[in-house]
Amino acid sequence: MSISTATAKQRARILSEALPYIQRFHGKTVVIKYGGNAMVEETLKQGFARDVVLLKLVGINPVIVHGGGPQISELLTKIGKETEFIAGQRVTDRETMNIVEMVLGGKVNKEIVSLISKHGGKAVGLSGKDGGLVRARKLVLSEDDPALSSTERVDIGHVGEVESVDPELVALLDTKDFIPVVAPIGVGSDGETYNINADSVAGKLAITLGAEKLILLTNTEGVVDKNGELLTQLSARDVDGLIKDATIAGGMVPKVRCALDAVSSGVRTAHIIDGRVEDALLLEILTDEGVGTLIQA
Repeated sequence: MSISTATAKQRARILSEALPYIQRFHGKTVVIKYGGNAMVEETLKQGFARDVVLLKLVGINPVIVHGGGPQISELLTKIGKETEFIAGQRVTDRETMNIVEMVLGGKVNKEIVSLISKHGGKAVGLSGKDGGLVRARKLVLSEDDPALSSTERVDIGHVGEVESVDPELVALLDTKDFIPVVAPIGVGSDGETYNINADSVAGKLAITLGAEKLILLTNTEGVVDKNGELLTQLSARDVDGLIKDATIAGGMVPKVRCALDAVSSGVRTAHIIDGRVEDALLLEILTDEGVGTLIQA
């Protein structure tokens, strides 16, 4: 089927625009936190997998860390187990942790691997427990947490935070033809398994791998001002001010802090982008126009 001259010229322009970005990022690692609508809407899921394969084929090394909160909640509801949240954290007893590990390390992880394979990529699914990738420590909420009214320390079960990352296994896969897909589960020195925030795992992994970029997919445009206008570029100083005046609030605060931690520890840039936009990854990495907020040190 033939296309018009105007359409052909537009496609050629897009391809030529991508060339300097492909050259700049060839051989570089990009860590992508995959979550939100991009994980549940079929068109976006297929597009994400296709984009990741394309990035790998042009010489960029993507590493995926995925979430799965809605999928976990869905299965817990099906088995009749209620979910309690404290300060935004899921209270995770041993039975719930078994479900979490089954959903994240099994169902969700393998679905992403299968999608990438469908589009011609070679993905390898990993848990943070594999090869000692993520060492975790138990997360205990305390009276210092403003989200808690209690002055006592609160035990929320098998919820952890990243203590350390050993990137050897991921780095080995990443420099070959494979695309690592990591479930945010870690193991503690006590041998217990912990569920960890996927943004945090992605950020720490980006730092340890010396990644060029950290990209966090969200269900928003990015960071917006008090008028709802997108802030396309922020520095550490900008972010501090926006948090102080509550422009950045709620669930966006830990995402922004994760991005700041990454860029202050050697990752060149961090991006909070709108995962609801088709081909958001390609638009952010390979074109002049991004689809979110760029954060630099």
